[in-house]
Amino acid sequence: MTNNNSIVLAYSGGLDTTYCAVYLNKIKNLEVHAVTINTGAFTDEDIIALEKKVKSIGVKSFICIDVREEYYQDCIKFMIFGNVLKNGTYPLSVSSERVVQAITIAKYAKDLGISTIAHGSTGAGNDQVRFDMIFNHILPEVKIITPIRDLKLSREAEIEFLKENGVEYDFEKAKYSVNKGIWGTSVGGKETLTSNQNLPEDAWPTQVTETENKEIVLSFQKGELVALNGEIFSSSVKAIEKLQDMAQPYGIGRDIHVGDTIIGIKGRVGFEAAAPTIIIKAHHLLEKHVLTKWQLFWKDQLAAWYGNSLHEGQMLDPTMRDMEAFFENTQENVTGEVYLTLMPYRFVLNGIKSKHDLMSDKFGSYGEMNNSWSGEDVKGFTKIIGNQTSIFHQVNKELEDAEY
Repeated sequence: MTNNNSIVLAYSGGLDTTYCAVYLNKIKNLEVHAVTINTGAFTDEDIIALEKKVKSIGVKSFICIDVREEYYQDCIKFMIFGNVLKNGTYPLSVSSERVVQAITIAKYAKDLGISTIAHGSTGAGNDQVRFDMIFNHILPEVKIITPIRDLKLSREAEIEFLKENGVEYDFEKAKYSVNKGIWGTSVGGKETLTSNQNLPEDAWPTQVTETENKEIVLSFQKGELVALNGEIFSSSVKAIEKLQDMAQPYGIGRDIHVGDTIIGIKGRVGFEAAAPTIIIKAHHLLEKHVLTKWQLFWKDQLAAWYGNSLHEGQMLDPTMRDMEAFFENTQENVTGEVYLTLMPYRFVLNGIKSKHDLMSDKFGSYGEMNNSWSGEDVKGFTKIIGNQTSIFHQVNKELEDAEY
């Protein structure tokens, strides 16, 4: 297909991409090929409804591509290995899935032979950079159309346009921008545009319905979640989804992330991410028992770098593969069980069990006794490890004394 009048639209079914579908078809008279990338947001019923909705507004074709497994293998797995939390808070729920969506959309357009792609990003956020950059990496000659950004539209203006064109839409729902995936759901609204307001309870996609404490066990094998309460899953994606269904009704993993956008302004976004938060914290606890202090130290340094690069859309930079190779190598002994208690709005890490646990009484008990060294060994060790600092103080004390 090489029709110059054809365009691929990255379509989510939200307000922005619904506007784009109508605008590109009815105003620009383009042949629109809508593609939805499922990173965990849509059920089979949702996809049927999406297709019905988008075809009712005149698109030429619609396809939904399920990339949950690819998203996990290419991205989520390494965020777990690195315990990646942006600014110590945000599990990169949306930013990580956007790069996977952009890669899939660009490849789809390439397969169709269409060199023009549209997306619904505004001019004030990160997604515009992620999409544009990856489209250009994969399709160097691509033409990118972004109606919301190009026309500087407000959500109110989009709603008015859709009403004028007879499009049925849940306009009350449009008060909040919700992006859902297997690695968490983001929520943006008028409150997140301020610095002092939290989201109201009814803005959160999952309401709190669980009130009784629940004991759970997460089983990891070489850093990957493989079982929950003894139930072994055929893929880590299924384990993540099961944990999310179990834990999100507790209100666990709700927060508001404040960070620096790619374009240089500060931004706030609400998110709920029970499974990602629990998995990362549980995985990190297991690592603290089975990795050496220098493995933990360098993982922390590289995880911050990796997370920031991923956040800024640099998924295809070859250094990302280098960091992933390091992360994967560190997971050789990250196998064991982590014991937790789920409670309303929080969880407690109770402990771990692993054959690789370095906290073994075979070598000594912290603060009580040792089995691997003597008191004389410690005296010599202390003198050597502190030697340079002692020399510094002795030299400078002699100089200070000489001045007087």
